[in-house]
Amino acid sequence: MECVVDLKQLKKEFDKRVVLQEINLTLNKGEILGLIGPSGAGKSTIIKTMLGMEKADGGNALVLATKMPNRKILSQIGYMAQSDALYEVLSARSNLEFFGKMKGISKKNLDEEITHVAQIVELTDSLDRRVSGYSGGMKRRLSLAIAMLGNPKLLILDEPTVGIDPALRKKIWKELKVLKNAGKSILITTHVMSEAELTDRVALLLHGNIIADDRPKNLENQYKVDSIEAVFLKAEAREEQIK
Repeated sequence: MECVVDLKQLKKEFDKRVVLQEINLTLNKGEILGLIGPSGAGKSTIIKTMLGMEKADGGNALVLATKMPNRKILSQIGYMAQSDALYEVLSARSNLEFFGKMKGISKKNLDEEITHVAQIVELTDSLDRRVSGYSGGMKRRLSLAIAMLGNPKLLILDEPTVGIDPALRKKIWKELKVLKNAGKSILITTHVMSEAELTDRVALLLHGNIIADDRPKNLENQYKVDSIEAVFLKAEAREEQIK
């Protein structure tokens, strides 16, 4: 099985406080990996350090068989940050055109892709509205559409469905499954435990450590519970007892 992301003993400190404690984590081709954990556990830090947006204090990150950081492969990665980075004075269409050109998508293909991703996130009727008039949920949907542009080999989505209604969330997950079946790899962080059930593998991050990493059903069997939410609560309780 082809490994798309391979993190080995990845370590990160902020002001001498250890945030990531030698993280070992993999993501294979055609796999959806759910990274879950409480706020402040280090989920976004793993992503930023993996992509070279933050400098690692130890360990290595291989992404698409390339040691990171390396700007040459960024066009093959679709990244959606936890906070939206949009040009609010522009329309959604102009935002998509700008980021599409940054990814090197041709004008002909870009028009087709904008139509496609706008349909997925249900922004077709609002493409020509200025982003400053968008709600928070609409901005998240636009950020997700931008990440999907360019048919990236790897999608990294940090809390992509925050502020999105359940019906659209279901539609987005249907598209993620299509991408997975086409051989794309997806790393997603989420606080929605029902979403974690939809992944191929769940990695549970707590206090800067990966304390569990397996298929959802395997984790539920291991912890003798019937949901990932219950796994999360039981694992967290055990770790707090150990501490």
